[in-house]
Order: sequence, then C-alpha cells, then structure tokens
Amino acid sequence: MRYVIPGGSGQIGTFLARSLRERGHEVLIIGRSSDDPALRWDGRTLGPWAEAIDGADAVVNLTGRSVNCRYHWSNLAEMMSSRIDSAEVIGKAIARARHPPRVWLQGSTATIYAHTFGEAHTEAEGELGGREPDVPAYWSYSVHIARAWEHVLAAADTPRTRKVALRTGFTMSPDPGGVFDVLFKLARAGLGGPFYGGAQYVSWLHDVDFVNIVRFLVETEELSGPVNLTAPEPLTNGAFMGILRKAGGIPFGMPIWPGVAELGAVFLKTDVELMRKSRRVVPEKLLDAGYTFHMTRWEDAAPDLVARWQAMGRGEGST
Repeated sequence: MRYVIPGGSGQIGTFLARSLRERGHEVLIIGRSSDDPALRWDGRTLGPWAEAIDGADAVVNLTGRSVNCRYHWSNLAEMMSSRIDSAEVIGKAIARARHPPRVWLQGSTATIYAHTFGEAHTEAEGELGGREPDVPAYWSYSVHIARAWEHVLAAADTPRTRKVALRTGFTMSPDPGGVFDVLFKLARAGLGGPFYGGAQYVSWLHDVDFVNIVRFLVETEELSGPVNLTAPEPLTNGAFMGILRKAGGIPFGMPIWPGVAELGAVFLKTDVELMRKSRRVVPEKLLDAGYTFHMTRWEDAAPDLVARWQAMGRGEGST
C-alpha cells in the first residue's frame, strides 16, 4: 500500500512511517523541509505535493504545531491555523484527485472531551468540552481547536474517500521528544510523583497499538467519523506515575503541586493542562469493530517502554 503522511516528520509520524516501511508499505512524507521538492509544502497551498495523494491508498494527516508548548495566544493561534489550513488543503487535494485515496485519517485529540472524574467518554456518548465549571477558561481553546479541526474534515467534499478523525490520547513511545520520554526523565530526576493530587485520569496508547490501529482503520471500511485512539483502561495520574516509577526502579517521586507545576511548565516550555486535565476516554468503536489491543494495561506497557528506552542507549548518564 501507499501511505501519504503530511506532517510525518514529527515524533509520532517518524515511528509510524518506520513501522509501515518495515511491513513493506510505500510511505511518502509531505513536509516543509522534505528533501524531495515534489513532497515539500507550506501546509496551506496546493502544489506538486498533491500528486502524491492521487493514487494513494491512505492519507494520514498528522500536521499541526505541537501542543507541547506554552499556551499563550500566539502559540494557540498557530496551533489552530496549522491544523485548519493543512486539513483544508488536503481536502482540496483529495477532491481534485483522479484516483483519490480510499481513506483519509485525520489527526485529532482526546482533549476534545470534557474534563471529568466521572464516567468515561465514548464516541457515542462522550461529552465534548469547553463549558466545564471550575477549570481555567483558556482550556476551552484547546477544545475549540479540536472541534474546528474535525469540522474541516467533515466538511471536505470528498465523497469517494472515507474519513476518520483520530481522537488520540497520550501516545507512548520511547523515541526522543514524546510524552513518555518527558515523563520518564522527570521520574528519573525524582519528579515522578502525582500531579495536582493525581486524581485526574490519563488516557494513553502504546505506540505499537497506534501503528496497528492505523492499519486496522485503513482496512476496516465500516469505521468512519470520530474514533478514540486510547487503551481500554485509563487510570489516574497517581497510579500512572506510580507504575512508571516501579517499571524504572525509581523508589521515590516528589508530588507536583500548584506553584511547582507552573514553575516546571515554564522551565519545560509546556503547559500544565497537558497533565492536569482529566482525560477519561475509552475506545468503544475499535473494541466493537473487533480490534485486539497489543497493550491494554499500563502495568504491562510501562516496563516494555522503559526497557526499549534503555535499549536505545538512553539509560544511566543520558539526558
């Protein structure tokens, strides 16, 4: 199969492309800094790159400014424009293709759901966020970005191409720069205790499952619209960090409370929403369609990720 991955040079796109190529698939990465001029784009304008989409089996759009940043207005505006502009122009490229792809998998996020400590969100019954009481007002902008992102996908005039919105949780991979890499380094530095009391839920996904789900969605024609990409068993932040420390042989983790969290977020150039918001999301559509998870329990996934992280030569003495 030919997979075209706009925005595929990031951490998730890198391991997705690597795994697909190992399975014998052709993978083309469209990006701003592509070595191939025919695959280079600005993320908003039709150009020669659109020819790669014509005749492809699947498009997986992962374009978008990283959410691992400070949530001031210029970054939020860039997060919005990079997602909306790229999705709109990909829709135009698919619409004009003589042989459009069978499926368009569009990046989205589990952050679209409301902050909750109650029942888990499913695709059918999950409550979208943006109006929760007692949370910082700026959190609503992340939800607004996600909803606008999915609106562009739904509105695209691509009748011959099935469309799926990937509502993805924290995707855990030992590769540099991802959320697991950051959290495990914090734990190794003694900062792996619960965040804000640790009662908020973490919806996570093992990297092998991310790849397998992409392949499953390409092959499963009855699946369309929003699909939750999370492991079936979300758990609280306190339990999540405790299991991570145990997997890494780390005896202690300092709890991270307000003030310390904000200071650390400034130092790491990120935002506390990423770990403070309670994301309790389950993959009902995948389970109903018969997908079998590689990793369902964080108790199994964490040791695997730690071992792979260490096998990459990033153990003692690494940073």
